[in-house]
Amino acid sequence: MKKSVSPEEEAKLSRTLTPLMLWGLGVGYVISGMYFGWNLGLEKGGTLGLAIATFFIIILYITFTFSYAELASAIPKAGGGFDYTRRAFGDTWGFVAGMAQNIEFIFAPPAIAFAIGAYFNLFFPSVPIIVISIISYILFTALNIRGVKISALFELGITLFAVGELLLFAGITLPHFSSDAFLENSLPNGISGIFAALPFAIWFFLGLEGVANVAEETINPQRTIKVGFSSALITLIVLCLLVFAGAVGVGGWENIVYRADGSTSDSPLPLALINIVGENNFLYHLLITVGLFGLIASFHGLILAAGRASYEFGKVRFAPPVFGKIHPTFHTPANALLLNMGIGILALLTGKTAEIITIAVFGALFLYFFSMISLIKLRRSEPELPRPFKVPFYPLFPYTALIITLVALIAMIVFNFVLFLLFFSIMLISVFIFLRLKKNIL
Repeated sequence: MKKSVSPEEEAKLSRTLTPLMLWGLGVGYVISGMYFGWNLGLEKGGTLGLAIATFFIIILYITFTFSYAELASAIPKAGGGFDYTRRAFGDTWGFVAGMAQNIEFIFAPPAIAFAIGAYFNLFFPSVPIIVISIISYILFTALNIRGVKISALFELGITLFAVGELLLFAGITLPHFSSDAFLENSLPNGISGIFAALPFAIWFFLGLEGVANVAEETINPQRTIKVGFSSALITLIVLCLLVFAGAVGVGGWENIVYRADGSTSDSPLPLALINIVGENNFLYHLLITVGLFGLIASFHGLILAAGRASYEFGKVRFAPPVFGKIHPTFHTPANALLLNMGIGILALLTGKTAEIITIAVFGALFLYFFSMISLIKLRRSEPELPRPFKVPFYPLFPYTALIITLVALIAMIVFNFVLFLLFFSIMLISVFIFLRLKKNIL
């Protein structure tokens, strides 16, 4: 006989995630950034420009991640930065932070879905890229609806494959590393190139904060979040350094940015490997094949995180309450997942993948800003709040993350002003509607 479930129990997300699963989610959210997209920052800043930008972004993510882990362990809720800002500054600013988070998590997957479609199109050229991308959305949304544990186990498996492939790539390329090739034309656009390369450095790590959005589904969240965050961050930093050195050091940065016809490429690792093993070698084809796992890991993981962020919005009635409902059988935010899939497919149909990525980065930087000022505010206003994990070197870490975030945000606005206006318009219209309807929604 099926066990009866009370409405209170039915409304809760299931706690099934272990530290290892959280590591898989954290690395999986981000790992596609190692496989594609980052190399376009070389065109902006060259090896030295992107390296300097990446150095500061690594500092940003170290200081931000440990600061965010304090918030996540003290307030383990699915809304992540939305919940932290709401507690620190109230409903309106919480809504602003939550919208920024939703934009990041909802707009990043379409760009990855397009990359997945482009990959499969190489093997099935008769099937349009957009069709494959939409099918991917449907399949992985369905997997997320089926259950968080099976989703996390799937994520862990494909993430292990993707990490193994990157380590293999490093093992093949690093013995052929040339300092002359690495440093050739290293700063083609001067100091301004460093700032122009910042969004691509952020793409290396974008999405790691999504670990906090499954806090309500972790076993012993206070400890699990700390272990999951820190281990994922260390893994990603090591992979970033290995991939950067291995890819650029083989034949110079231009070799992994431009194809033979002069067009730019989103596939830096295969371009680097061609110089060593050629296009017909087994290792080359293995890299391309297994590299798909990196794209799937991030795509699937960000869908999961986005669903939790949107679910929390609906749960507290900052969005239509239907999106805050839990599936009665699978105990997952099915309605929120379906909503995000619909928005993602609409974004896909625009065909503006680079612009979509930039808008997602704007969302991330706004989220980082609000999260750090919330941490500082809560330390002062709620010193008695139980904090199972406290950020080391407070207040140095949150202030460092805050300063780098602001510099990156200013640089993003300067180099992407039109897209910033679009992002800001979305935020402004959303806040206006929220304030007008607040009395009826709450």
